[in-house]
Amino acid sequence: MIPRFFASVPVFLGLSLALHAQENEEVVPLKFRAVLHDPVNPVANLFYAEPSGERVPLSFRPKALTETLLSPPINGRLVLFDNATVDPENPMAGMAASVRIPERIRQAIVVVMPGPPDQGPPYRMLVIDDSRNAFPPGESRVLPLVGVEIGVQAGEHRLSVRPGKITRVPPVKKVNEFNMAQTNFFYKRGESWTVFTERQLQYLDACRRLFIVHATPGAVAPTVTTIVDMARVGLPR
Repeated sequence: MIPRFFASVPVFLGLSLALHAQENEEVVPLKFRAVLHDPVNPVANLFYAEPSGERVPLSFRPKALTETLLSPPINGRLVLFDNATVDPENPMAGMAASVRIPERIRQAIVVVMPGPPDQGPPYRMLVIDDSRNAFPPGESRVLPLVGVEIGVQAGEHRLSVRPGKITRVPPVKKVNEFNMAQTNFFYKRGESWTVFTERQLQYLDACRRLFIVHATPGAVAPTVTTIVDMARVGLPR
């Protein structure tokens, strides 16, 4: 029998957020770009806090990253809200998602996903360091949102991806005259591997990709959603 797949990335809930902003401390705004990954409900009305403190809509793009945005972390976390109203008595009111930003990260890619029903905020986020050194042009990342081991063949690279572990795919160099290379995804079924996605992709030095491997309840195989990001001038190191 073909196994059924369910999203099972660890959920970082139980957040102990303070109910007031940091005082007497300069907070450096985080530069971030976001993408919404919610195949069931691909539209979300979320807001982020600008450096001025005003909450503004987060304008997602279908299967693409937003423009670069600025938001000061609140107690070390990027916080998204479900409304634009700021309650001075309770600044965390309306929190829709929150994720801790490691101190080394000054620019991030944030993947926004639905959280488990009735288990805290309605959304959760994964953070990827968006600096040139951490995520160079030409590389890709695999984000496995399924509870089984995934195999990836990208050109000359063959990688194993564990559940919940963001995995680096090095630049693909063995390409044809059109810079195309075979890219296949497998899931482990017992001791054997079963292919679930096969495609030819163009690999360029200026192109980065996020491969989001996911499934919906009842699905008989995972699916891959690909986010393509072309290199930008002035990407920080």
